[in-house]
Amino acid sequence: MIVTFIFLAVLIGGMAIGMPIAQALVLTGVALMWHLDFFDSQLLAQNLQAGFDNFPLLAVPFFILAGELMNAGGLSRRIIDLARAFVGHIRGGLGFVAIGAAVLLASMSGSAIADTAALATILLPMMREQQYPSSYSAGLLASGGIIAPIIPPSMPFVIYGVTTNTSISKLFLSGVVPGLLMGIFLIAAWAFIARKHQLAALPRVPWGARVKALGHSFWAMMMPVIILGGLKGGIFTPTEAAVVAAVYALLVSTFIYRELTLARLYDVFLAAGKTTAVVMFLCGAATVTAYMITLADLPNMLADSFAGVMGNPVVFMALMMVFLLAVGTAMDLTPTILIFGPVCAPLAVKAGIDPVYFGFMFIYVGCIGLITPPVGTVQNVVAGVGRLRMETVIRGTTPFLLMYVLLLVLMVIFPKLITAPLAWMH
Repeated sequence: MIVTFIFLAVLIGGMAIGMPIAQALVLTGVALMWHLDFFDSQLLAQNLQAGFDNFPLLAVPFFILAGELMNAGGLSRRIIDLARAFVGHIRGGLGFVAIGAAVLLASMSGSAIADTAALATILLPMMREQQYPSSYSAGLLASGGIIAPIIPPSMPFVIYGVTTNTSISKLFLSGVVPGLLMGIFLIAAWAFIARKHQLAALPRVPWGARVKALGHSFWAMMMPVIILGGLKGGIFTPTEAAVVAAVYALLVSTFIYRELTLARLYDVFLAAGKTTAVVMFLCGAATVTAYMITLADLPNMLADSFAGVMGNPVVFMALMMVFLLAVGTAMDLTPTILIFGPVCAPLAVKAGIDPVYFGFMFIYVGCIGLITPPVGTVQNVVAGVGRLRMETVIRGTTPFLLMYVLLLVLMVIFPKLITAPLAWMH
C-alpha cells in the first residue's frame, strides 16, 4: 500500500502542479528508488536511455513522419475526395464522407491527432457551407479521428507492445475488425442525426468523375494494401512497415503527386522530429518508473488485492475498463500506455485474459478517453481548427461517444468479436 501510495501521490501531484508528464514519471521513479533504498544515479540514467534505445520503437518516428508526409503531400486530401465522390450524395453525405475517409486514413497513418486535423481542415468548412449543425459536425470528425490508433498501422500498438512485451503484429491484426465496427457504429449514429435534422446532400457525382477520383487516389490507396499485405505475408516486421510507409509516402508525395517541395520537406521533417522527441522522452521516463514498479513487485501486490474478482474474467475486464476509462479522461493516450501498461498487463495475464485481447481493449479505451472531457485531446484539435467553443464540440461528440461505449460493452461481454477474427487473420 505504501508503494502504491508513493507511486500515485508523486505522479498525480507532479502533474497537478503543472509538471510535464515525462518529468513527473522520472520523479516518481526516483521517489520509489529512495523508498526502496535503491537510489543510483547511474541506474537512473541507464534506464532512461534504455527506454528509447529499443529497435521496435524505431516504428514511432517513421509512423509520425508518414502521417506528416501524407497530409503535406496530398494523400489525405485525395482519400477525402474519393469518399466524397462515392457517398457525398446521400442525405448528410459529408458526414458519411468523414467516416469513410477516417477509416481509410486510419489504415495509413495511425495518429489520431494527424488524421483529425486533416479531416477537420478539409471537411469542417464544407459542412458549414451545407449548414450542418456545428456541434454534430465537430463531434463526428473528432469521433472519426480516434479510429486511427485502432486500425493498423498504429503507433499506440507499437508503444504498448514494446512496453508490455506483447506481439505487435498480433496487436495490429486485432484492430482491423473492431476498427471497421467503429465505422459502422458511427454510420448508424450519423444516419439518425442526418434524418432527424434533414441535412443536405451534395450533388450526385457522375460515374466518370468517380472513376477519375479513384484513379487520383490509387497511389494513396496502395499504402494500406502494401502495409497489411506485408505484415500478413511476413515480408516485413511492424518496425520495417513503418519505414516502408514513410518512404512510400515520401516517393508518392514528391515524384507522383508532386505536391511536396524541398522547402516544405524541411518543415515536415522538423514537425516529425519535434513530435518524436516528445514521445521518446516519455518512453525513456516511463521505463524508469516501470523498472521500479517491477522491482517493488507492484503488479503481484495488486493481483493479491484483486484476487476476489480475478477468477471471473468478464467482471475483471469490466472493472479494468472502468478504471482505464477514468484514467483516459484525465491523461493522453501515450502516457496512459507507458504508466499503466506495465501494471495492468500482468494482472490481465494472471486473470487468464488473452494478452493481445487485453492490449487491444487497453488502447480502445484510451482512444475513447481522447474524446472525453476534461482533457479530450482530439476534441481540442477540432475546436482549434474550427475555432469552436470546447462546449460545442463536447456536446456534439456525446451521441458518438455513447455508441463507442456500447461497442466497448459488447467487446467485454463477447471477446470473440476480437479474438475470432484475429485467429483467422493470423
